[in-house]
Amino acid sequence: MIHQIIKDRPIRLFILLGGFFIANAIIAEVIGVKIFSPEDTLGFDKFNFTLFGQSGLSMDLSVGILPWPVVFIMTDLVNEYYGVKGVRFLSFLTAGLICMAFIVFYISIHVAPSGWWIVSQSSKGVPDMQAAYTQVLGQGMNIIVASLTAFIIGQVADAVVFKRIRKVTGEKRIWMRATLSTLVSQFIDTIVVSYLYLYFSQGFPFARVTGIAIVGYSYKFLVAILSTPVIYLVHGWIERYLGKEKAAEMKKAAME
Repeated sequence: MIHQIIKDRPIRLFILLGGFFIANAIIAEVIGVKIFSPEDTLGFDKFNFTLFGQSGLSMDLSVGILPWPVVFIMTDLVNEYYGVKGVRFLSFLTAGLICMAFIVFYISIHVAPSGWWIVSQSSKGVPDMQAAYTQVLGQGMNIIVASLTAFIIGQVADAVVFKRIRKVTGEKRIWMRATLSTLVSQFIDTIVVSYLYLYFSQGFPFARVTGIAIVGYSYKFLVAILSTPVIYLVHGWIERYLGKEKAAEMKKAAME
């Protein structure tokens, strides 16, 4: 039975796309507590803009945003060959796995640490490993509800918009349905997670939250545009891997 499953190319493809989708979504949630400066990273002068009276705003971003282009691409490819149901299945599965991961993080934080381990990295500038461990893994607990809510809404929106555009364009204009569906879904994702977490939960000023949202969405907008060649590249590989007849059959079924 397992040999038949492994040999079935559409199943293997779904596992491959789903694996990259899930892995990058979980990685993004875990590493997302770090805020980095794109200007300092690239050696540019710091941006300093004012919005709604809030000065000192810059291009600071969560590093969790770095793996998301892979999720964008996988979402569009799954939608292309497996439809809205495929995207919805992976989205809810991913949300469940992220919840499980954070439950494990919570337990791992609260088990009693060994005394020698707490001071084991003092020579490297980390005097309290338990505090560091708690801060890194535990900080994500504060954003998990907002992040998962935004993720689910955004993914469902992406799938629906992608499908509707495809009904109009047919097989042509992959770039249009991939880019526009990503832009819509990530606008929703950015708005939901920014205001639900930073404004309502953390009490950040509205102007600062808006500035963070604009910067985050600007990055996602740029990535969506730059990802277009990659989507065509992977799409071409999938067509060759499945064969034109099987690929056409799957794409037709995905529209149902």
